[in-house]
Amino acid sequence: MTYQFENTKILIVDDMPPMLTLTASLLEFFGFRNIDKATSADRALEMFIDNNYDLIVTDWQIGPYDGVELTRRIRNEVNSPNRFIPIIMMSGFSHKIRVEQARDVGITEFLVKPFRAIDLYKRIEILIEKPRRFVEAEEFFGPDRRRKKGAKYQGPFRRDEDEFAAIRDMENDKAATLLKELKDKARDKKAT
Repeated sequence: MTYQFENTKILIVDDMPPMLTLTASLLEFFGFRNIDKATSADRALEMFIDNNYDLIVTDWQIGPYDGVELTRRIRNEVNSPNRFIPIIMMSGFSHKIRVEQARDVGITEFLVKPFRAIDLYKRIEILIEKPRRFVEAEEFFGPDRRRKKGAKYQGPFRRDEDEFAAIRDMENDKAATLLKELKDKARDKKAT
């Protein structure tokens, strides 16, 4: 599928100039024209606060703090202008624990270095074609971490099918009651 990226504003964060240049070149090849670059997390945060970006592509290892902390600040700080911004994390480390750590601070997509142009493009395509809802919980704000369609929670607080049926019936009863109330109000209004 072909997308029109000319007006999309992107911030790339990487402290390695060759990688910064390569990533920007790939994005330009895809059709992006509004690309800003930052070589530190502090500068990236300043630029993010001052500009209305549509996407951030950040490396994991940047200074003075890493891409995980940058994401945490973007998602949770009071002065964050857009907590919902898609963030693609790049890293040369693909250990499951790293991917989970990035996911758990609110990364939208994870990209392992070295990557091919198509890998970056696919991550952007996923952001467009399969956006995930955001979740706010006590200790998490970010895209829903569940990716598998129909994935069910298997932990100790999992509800069984009878509980789901009871909840569904209760919600149906509430909906029926609300509909009846609305019909009654409309009938009373019509009568007067």
